[in-house]
Amino acid sequence: MQKEKLYGKTLNELIAVTKRVSLPGFAAKQMADWLYKKEILSIDEMTNLSKNTRELLSNDYEIGLSAPVNESESSDGTKKYLFKVLNDKYIETAYMPDKERATICVSSQAGCKMGCIFCMTGKQGFQGNLSSNEILNQFRSIPEFKNLTNMVFMGMGEPLDNITEVLKTLDILTNDWGYGWSPTRITVSTVGLVTGIKDFLEKSRCNLAVSLHSPFDEERRKLMPIQRTNTVMEVLDVIRNFEINSQRKISFEYILFKGVNDTPRHIKELARILNGIKCRINIIRFHQIPGSEFHSPDLGTTINFKDALNAKGILTTVRVSRGVDIQAACGLLSTLEQNKPA
Repeated sequence: MQKEKLYGKTLNELIAVTKRVSLPGFAAKQMADWLYKKEILSIDEMTNLSKNTRELLSNDYEIGLSAPVNESESSDGTKKYLFKVLNDKYIETAYMPDKERATICVSSQAGCKMGCIFCMTGKQGFQGNLSSNEILNQFRSIPEFKNLTNMVFMGMGEPLDNITEVLKTLDILTNDWGYGWSPTRITVSTVGLVTGIKDFLEKSRCNLAVSLHSPFDEERRKLMPIQRTNTVMEVLDVIRNFEINSQRKISFEYILFKGVNDTPRHIKELARILNGIKCRINIIRFHQIPGSEFHSPDLGTTINFKDALNAKGILTTVRVSRGVDIQAACGLLSTLEQNKPA
């Protein structure tokens, strides 16, 4: 029988474990301390638990860490790690160093249901939700773990379509009994699931990034099928009606496609719909994927688009493209791995 994994359990779940093996309740905090502060690899290293207790735990449980199965490194220092999950699926994790910052980009699902036509992950179809163990394992099991300063949920999958496990992960990352990170160091991205955004804003204090890509309903619906059931205006209404504290950041991701969403008409409409929301727009240059009809505009067009939005009072930046030479766009590396002949 496969053993249950302790790594990735919240404090309440660890308390349930202590009850199952007849331990006092305070042993849950001891276990959390070992799991999230002392970087152990085996239950036997929990030396403030008796030997009998450790043996009892080991009968049904294991720590549950697993190393990446492959990695590649870009000339700009970005690294892409491949992890095996859900027994026979693959997900990607990116490590991005930048001066004093070191950001990890984690996946929350294998594949994705959302079907955005410019995304390689969406072309894989949905293969399964990752557990909090599989999400956190990406964070804990890369060699640069101790250097990390920030985390973004912008890898494979839609985080708010796996809201329960993502919230558990955030709980472990930000609580004192866990890693004790400030929520301001973590950003969760979404295509715009209205119910998920409500849950996320109510139950977490982390930053939110909404994938926008067009301010026009019909155009966005062609790019992102989610627009049919969860419109941008519904998403913006939720954000406007929620009291956002001064530390939490709201941003909108905007992949610029040549001749599609890069016109003065788009600039004007973005300024209109985002009026009154304290936010930032992150312009992203499109990473070409196999079979795509889309192309990235030239740098001059990109800079002009950014400057025009800033002139309208919307803080806008262009995200630097990272790891272009190592298939860094989401889904490319895992697709190659899964398509290898058996």
